[in-house]
Amino acid sequence: MYSPAPLSGTARVGGSTFRLDRVLWRALGGLGFFSLRLPEADGGAGLGLPEAVLAFEEAGRALVPGPLVATHLAAGEVPGAATGEVVVAAADGRIVEWLDEADVVRRGAEGAVPMRSVDPLTPLHRVPAPAPSDPVADLLTAAEQLGTATRVCELAVQHARTREQFGQPIGAFQAVKHLCAQMLVRAELARAAVYAAAVTADRGDIAAARLLADEAAVRGARDCLQVHGGMGFTWDSEVHLHLKRAWVRAQRGGAVTESEELLAADLVA
Repeated sequence: MYSPAPLSGTARVGGSTFRLDRVLWRALGGLGFFSLRLPEADGGAGLGLPEAVLAFEEAGRALVPGPLVATHLAAGEVPGAATGEVVVAAADGRIVEWLDEADVVRRGAEGAVPMRSVDPLTPLHRVPAPAPSDPVADLLTAAEQLGTATRVCELAVQHARTREQFGQPIGAFQAVKHLCAQMLVRAELARAAVYAAAVTADRGDIAAARLLADEAAVRGARDCLQVHGGMGFTWDSEVHLHLKRAWVRAQRGGAVTESEELLAADLVA
């Protein structure tokens, strides 16, 4: 999936260099994206995890680039993070996203080595040892994955309704119907789990939500690409970008093995 390669902190999209948009980052800060869970007395909105999950779900739908989770978690601790004036990166599992673009780096990014990322909008570094998983980071990642799962389901259904073969929309074919139906089921199952975990904040609930959301995003994006065919790989389509972003998120801390082991330990206990 990844291979070590020199990386300058930029990503390449269709042959052009992409850097983190600081204007967008400050706009997100101005909207309260990063300070959502800070107390009102500290300049935040005083909201909780359920509201943060909704915001990160929409960010996932829109493929918003940048270390969103790390900066959100740093609000209130790193000056400027809450307002979007400062970009914060952090080791999450075995990777660090946007390390060279960050103003502040937290959580054990020492010894990070550049990697070539499958996602052209997410420059990556690999760390020698995995960073401890943060349950809130896992939940917000699950919310982003849910946003992707929902978006690719919408894209697949839209394409199936308008693309015609043999004189009829491809959505009339049983194989395409099954793909779209399975995408919807996985996305809605993940939605129920993510929303419930946002309310309970239980570590086991978060692990289950992360597993379901990762599956819904990755498998959903792959199925969406299947529905679109070759055009889904082109730069005119966002489908392949959703798949690549879902792959990268699935490598963060709290991914499949870690979540499965946590759930297994809960069952044994």
